[in-house]
Amino acid sequence: MTEKKLLIATKNRGKAREYRELLSSLPFKVLSLAELGINDDVEETGSTFSENALLKAQTYAQLSGLLTWADDSGLVVDALHGWPGVHSARHAGPHATDADRIDILLQKLRGVPPENRTAAFFCVVAIATPDGRAWTTEGTCSGVIIDKPVGSKGFGYDPVFFVPPLGQTFAQMTPTQKNAISHRGIAARKAKTLLAQLIAAGEL
Repeated sequence: MTEKKLLIATKNRGKAREYRELLSSLPFKVLSLAELGINDDVEETGSTFSENALLKAQTYAQLSGLLTWADDSGLVVDALHGWPGVHSARHAGPHATDADRIDILLQKLRGVPPENRTAAFFCVVAIATPDGRAWTTEGTCSGVIIDKPVGSKGFGYDPVFFVPPLGQTFAQMTPTQKNAISHRGIAARKAKTLLAQLIAAGEL
């Protein structure tokens, strides 16, 4: 029986690391873009997380000839009318660091009282086959943007995304704690279930 392969289409090391942990129980050899030597970029021209996730999954499935898993995720801040949204990773320019993006966010929220700093992380996982089939799953996690970074774990906006029921930012949580409640963890578990169903049905 030929070993099934699954490409994780991301160049974000933090995201790739989280997905390897989340997908460790799947009957796939999980590969990264770097391991396949794929350096092509996909321009994220979609206006929604779903459109961008599908665009990436379908493009890399064609490039690699493999079943491909991609996501698009971002932070939606209520007081900023949903900004940065689909531009979460790109609004500060191609060479910006996580700290740069956090600084811009906090500047925009300066003077906004704590009760109005509500936000949510959204994630859409898209799974695509080289022959053009595709599926999506979604996950979300609500929180509050605090006024300075706290914690050293995670990546992206994790140090300023505070989850009131747990009394911690994403950057203070262990990977297990974060995966249990995060937008990416929820979408990934749904996608993992979907993959298992597709395998059982003989569609993969």
